[in-house]
Amino acid sequence: MKYIGIIFAMDEELNELLKFLKIEKEYSIFDLKFYEGIIGNAYCVLVKSGVGKVNAARCCQILIDNIKVDYIFNIGVAGGISNDLNIGDIIIGKSLVQHDFDITAFNHEKGYIPNVGTYIDCDQYLVNIAKKCIDKFNLGVIASGDIFCTELKMGEKINNKFGALCVEMEGASIAQVCYLSNIPFLVLRSISDTPNNDNVITYEEFLKSSSKTIALSMKKIIDELSNDKL
Repeated sequence: MKYIGIIFAMDEELNELLKFLKIEKEYSIFDLKFYEGIIGNAYCVLVKSGVGKVNAARCCQILIDNIKVDYIFNIGVAGGISNDLNIGDIIIGKSLVQHDFDITAFNHEKGYIPNVGTYIDCDQYLVNIAKKCIDKFNLGVIASGDIFCTELKMGEKINNKFGALCVEMEGASIAQVCYLSNIPFLVLRSISDTPNNDNVITYEEFLKSSSKTIALSMKKIIDELSNDKL
């Protein structure tokens, strides 16, 4: 049986997938609450990290150190920074980048992390599973940084610099931890808003529906992983 770890930033994201989980046990490690049980034919553990790169990385490492998962997923909502995206669109992460990591003073490009690189690729097997399960999606770069992007110019700058489709605050740090720990991972996002003067309002309005959209997609992926013979 596959053992799947799934990390969320917020309760709204966690609660939508928790509806599908037949909980067998709940416990806390430090201040993080873990929910273990069955979704379909897969054994899953769900946990909320909290918002931001440090919280996400900490949670991911605790998950890896304490629970022997086969795969790690990070799912939730994101702000769209591509003009081709609409609210509710699904993004399958091809690669992740930390748009706010800056050691350009040492002649490295923006986003470059020593011993890691600039872009961290999601596991190709998991990408292929997601592409098979989700009818309509966009595949591309997801950018992470410790800022809620409210300015259109900032979104355009990140899009132009990194070719990113969306921006959020956790995925790339989870990608870095999984890369360094040699754990297959995938980041999935549903678009809840776009950078403009009203995107905080838009985000609050569509957080729940976008969380539901990505949870339904994750459920399909779990079912496919359960049935896959690899």
